[in-house]
Amino acid sequence: MSEHLPPAALDEWSAALQTLLGLEEGDIPISLILDLARDVANGVARPAAPLSAFVAGLAAGRAGGTREDVRRAVTQITALAAEWQAHA
Repeated sequence: MSEHLPPAALDEWSAALQTLLGLEEGDIPISLILDLARDVANGVARPAAPLSAFVAGLAAGRAGGTREDVRRAVTQITALAAEWQAHA
């Protein structure tokens, strides 16, 4: 088995996660999370990307867990990453 998941397989992996965790269709915003990871990896550091994705999910869950809560958390973290890069 490959160590890396090809981009085309993300939908399949996302569907498996959705089923495993009892999530609804559309609860996993793949492109939003990938954009977050990219922005944090570029603006802060690579290891900060998965940490930031986890924190976005944690914050969104604590805020209520709606799709808007996820988007809000990601937007806030992305803004912080942009500021972080400007201050570095």
